[in-house]
Amino acid sequence: MVVGVALAVLLVLSVTFAITIGPANITPVDVWLSVLHHLGLGPTPLSLLRDGIVWQLRLPRVLTAAAVGAGLAVSGAVMQALTRNPLADPYLLGLSSGASLGAVAVLLLGITVLLPLAAFLGAMLALGLTLLLASSLGRITPSRTVLAGLAVSALASAITSLVIFWTATGDSYREILSWLLGSLAGAQWPEVTIAFAAIVIAGVPIMFSGRILDAFAFGDTSAAALGINVQGTRWSLLAATALLTGAMVSVSGSIGFVGLILPHAVRLLVGPRHRALLPLSAIVGAIFLIWADTAARSLFDPRELPVGIVTAIIGAPMFAFLLTRRRSVS
Repeated sequence: MVVGVALAVLLVLSVTFAITIGPANITPVDVWLSVLHHLGLGPTPLSLLRDGIVWQLRLPRVLTAAAVGAGLAVSGAVMQALTRNPLADPYLLGLSSGASLGAVAVLLLGITVLLPLAAFLGAMLALGLTLLLASSLGRITPSRTVLAGLAVSALASAITSLVIFWTATGDSYREILSWLLGSLAGAQWPEVTIAFAAIVIAGVPIMFSGRILDAFAFGDTSAAALGINVQGTRWSLLAATALLTGAMVSVSGSIGFVGLILPHAVRLLVGPRHRALLPLSAIVGAIFLIWADTAARSLFDPRELPVGIVTAIIGAPMFAFLLTRRRSVS
């Protein structure tokens, strides 16, 4: 409880102070004056320019980063529990590669307004192909589903590379590369709406499944003995996780390591029980991606890195540390 309250306070502070970082001289008080004004709770002494920087530029980007970080962290925790694989991440079923294929297609066609929809449909198509391939091998099991996801991911990645090599010209390479590496540079209020809608529709119900995921940790037989419909529950959770991941990828591109590393880090704080792990992973994921994106846009100003590069630079050493710690404990 104490950890949760402390992390929630840290999240609010992170949102506030991340918005203040940048060339414009914005203070935390300015941030809240602008927010309260747009919520109809009073006038703002800020100029139109400064108010626009807060409300139209920085706040949507920070909120999108928070939602995407939370969604990916929760999805990673669920995938690790359902597959009983500590290396599982939200992209295990080919969702990222499918989303990338859909996004690249609309970027090359110049219909960037359809990018979130195309990426989401690509992710859902990849999921459908994964489940179809897994079912063709016999009874659908976690291991068969993972293998099918790897096959679909490899195929979608190959097609994406072929399309880029054959079609992309000029500046379209940079635009495509930025999306493939993960970027929140273009996040506006529509992206905030998509990300938070996915959190409400899929993320919140997933967070109430902690007791069920605890049962899965002991295997299907133990879960069934506790009265859980193993197959139905597994596929319901996989579908919700796929929906959540697809929505996040559609607004941010493929951002690695968030769903892989952060659930492990949170387990070090609160243990393996999913009732606490899922909501705290969401908060930690939100905080982590807020600051990763802030670093991506500010460290090399006026140039901006794709946030996926920053998460990889931070995530790889963290993963190595967690592996060595796990080995020393075992």
